[in-house]
Amino acid sequence: MIPFGDIKNINKRHARDLRTVFERVLESGWYILGKEVQSFEQEFAHYCGAAHAIGVSNGLDALHLILRAWHIGAGDEVIVPSNTYIATWLAVTYAGATPVPVEPEEGSCNIDPDRIEAAITPRTRAIIAVHLYGQPADMDPIMAIAAKHNLKVIEDAAQAHGALYKGRKVGSLGHAAGFSFYPGKNLGALGDGGAVTTNDQDLAQKVRVLANYGSQQKYHNEVQGFNCRLDELQAAFLRVKLPTLDVETERRREIAARYQAAFQDTPLVLPTVKAGVEPVWHLYVVRSPKRDVLQQRLTEQGVGTMIHYPIPPHLQPAYADLGHQRGDFPIAERIHQQVLSLPMGPTMEEAQVTAVIEAVKAVYR
Repeated sequence: MIPFGDIKNINKRHARDLRTVFERVLESGWYILGKEVQSFEQEFAHYCGAAHAIGVSNGLDALHLILRAWHIGAGDEVIVPSNTYIATWLAVTYAGATPVPVEPEEGSCNIDPDRIEAAITPRTRAIIAVHLYGQPADMDPIMAIAAKHNLKVIEDAAQAHGALYKGRKVGSLGHAAGFSFYPGKNLGALGDGGAVTTNDQDLAQKVRVLANYGSQQKYHNEVQGFNCRLDELQAAFLRVKLPTLDVETERRREIAARYQAAFQDTPLVLPTVKAGVEPVWHLYVVRSPKRDVLQQRLTEQGVGTMIHYPIPPHLQPAYADLGHQRGDFPIAERIHQQVLSLPMGPTMEEAQVTAVIEAVKAVYR
């Protein structure tokens, strides 16, 4: 069986160094808000081309804390993609605001800048642009719209560590960005973790305070905060893996290029990559109206696949109170009914890539 993803073998590459830093943290006796987190924040900010990085507990909390720091909450609206993982929407409702969905582009599956202005109302405060599957959203027109309407732009970069948009890394394109270091991400910890990046010093300081019980000084709480800290051990693990991220990304790009070339003559709808965009291929997602049949046939041939994601947020029971109905966002609904993620990862061998290609092609012979 060719696994969909192979987190175990990705981490085995780093096993010796991971054990070394585990011992280092263990011996330090300091496990929260110490030197490992401080060093990782500096290294990750430099990697992203941002002035500041703040380690937090996970990607959802990263987005939520940004919204809170900007005092976005009850009575406010935040524009979100209709096609995304539910965490993007949850961050908005955690803050007390209302998510306002906007449909995606068919090719990239990212939010369509041409549809954003129609969704803006006097209550709109921000736009969250998700770099879905590891492909950057079209940020220049989004930033132009935001400037015109005096809105903030948050990058949801949970799947896009190291992706490039016109030569700049995600995490430095909007007013702030939220990252996830969930183990399956391109830069994954050995547990949960996340980060906020920004060039705004005031925002960075507010996020730090909010993430640490609303406190800069122990037992002195300035605001009602949260416990959303990245721990020392996960920061140390991430420091081990960050230097090899670009090498692993290049392997992902090689695999994606082989897939793109091999599947041109199949009925599959392939990812469209815009000029000036360099995805990191967190996921390689194809589309088929007969997705379930395709998945079953690939399973029978020993190829692992996954569906990201089967139900769009507006049709989840969690958001029934917003009153959205089936058919309200047909592009997102169609995407969620058709998407299938093929095996992708830096440890895939050439023989495995070839086997995936042959298995897909066999379905259409």
